[in-house]
Amino acid sequence: MLNSIGNLKAIIKYYFVPDFEYMPSRRFDLDWLRVGAFGLLIFFHIGMLYVENWGFHFKSQYQWQGLEMVMLFVSPWRMAILWLVSGIAIKFLLVKVSVERFVFLRSVRILLPLLFGILVVVPPQLYIEMTQKSALDMSYWQFMIEFFAEDSVIFKEYQAGIWPHIDVNHLWYLRSLWQFSLLLVCLLPLLNANKTVQVLNWIFRLPGALAIGMATLPIFLLQLFWEPDTVRYPLGFAFMLYGYLIGWSPLFWSRVKEALPFLAKLTPLVLVSFVCFYQFMWLPQGDNAHYTWQLLGLLSYSLSRVMGALLLLSLAYHYLNVASSKLSYWSEGVYAFYILHQSIIIIAAYQLSQFDLGPAGPIIEPLAVIVITIVGCLLCYELIRRSTLLRPLFGMKQAKAYSKSVNKLGYVSAGILIFPLALSLLL
Repeated sequence: MLNSIGNLKAIIKYYFVPDFEYMPSRRFDLDWLRVGAFGLLIFFHIGMLYVENWGFHFKSQYQWQGLEMVMLFVSPWRMAILWLVSGIAIKFLLVKVSVERFVFLRSVRILLPLLFGILVVVPPQLYIEMTQKSALDMSYWQFMIEFFAEDSVIFKEYQAGIWPHIDVNHLWYLRSLWQFSLLLVCLLPLLNANKTVQVLNWIFRLPGALAIGMATLPIFLLQLFWEPDTVRYPLGFAFMLYGYLIGWSPLFWSRVKEALPFLAKLTPLVLVSFVCFYQFMWLPQGDNAHYTWQLLGLLSYSLSRVMGALLLLSLAYHYLNVASSKLSYWSEGVYAFYILHQSIIIIAAYQLSQFDLGPAGPIIEPLAVIVITIVGCLLCYELIRRSTLLRPLFGMKQAKAYSKSVNKLGYVSAGILIFPLALSLLL
């Protein structure tokens, strides 16, 4: 019996644990990229208040179409880089802990903040959205009573992301991160196989343009054949797989470092071509544009995703692989900022919309929203990081050590709390 258990553990380790021969001790550049990606997300969502043609949970009266052109330079790669870093991080984690422990810890760290987020942080966004769109005539507390009532009818026109009328909203990344992590674990024997590593090394040795084309092809096909409203999910998983596969491959990182001049010159041109397609073809014609132009537009969009992410990886690898006390501070707080920021943005914009800001409104309101969001997130983060109770609700490890019995009680309690949510997401 003991031999069988030992053999099983050996098999799991062989197939599910990545080769760590070339694993670096720490990659600070990836931590900086993760912090930067979440920081960019905050400003992107502030921008969503003011763009004319993109839907959002709340829209300001001060809208500017030109802002879309700026945001389009960021839109293709902003989530791609986040999913890439997530995939690389999983590879690092699987070397440190067993697969079963990885799944459990991953579930607690992601689903507990997600549960808290959808029940406490997200509802104000829905309340404001419904107030703006349907003139909801009730107080927030009356709204929350309806929110937790199973037989409420006021949400019938609003989507259910997890449970009836309870949506993940901007926290869809956490939901997908957990689901994709489980799916990636199932694929580990294939991803870690020697044949896979050999194929990857062959791709990494190809001329740069050809290698980029091979990486872009699956992204292009997904955008071509998948439903546009949900394509972000398979795209996210694809980039997470890319992240896991490039991991700490010395060949990949040496190539991407050498390619910085090439990427710095060509990526802006690709982004400009995509923005031009959107401005001159998609906005005026939409689905009526000639099919050839639609294909070229999707191709430029796909290339923008891949090349934008590669450029950031190369820049960070060149210049950001350095330790910093500031990095530790910001890296610990990314989940707190991510979970809180959009509710603060929408609440601030909604409250400011009640005032007559006069001719300077288009300047005062966005600046006020930016300041309120940053200060609000910082104040909340300072409170959260000092609270033993709040830290796990925002994906943060405890700041001080506890006894084994206390840790066990905490993990068991968290497991009980997240079990219904995990079951709902799986089924």
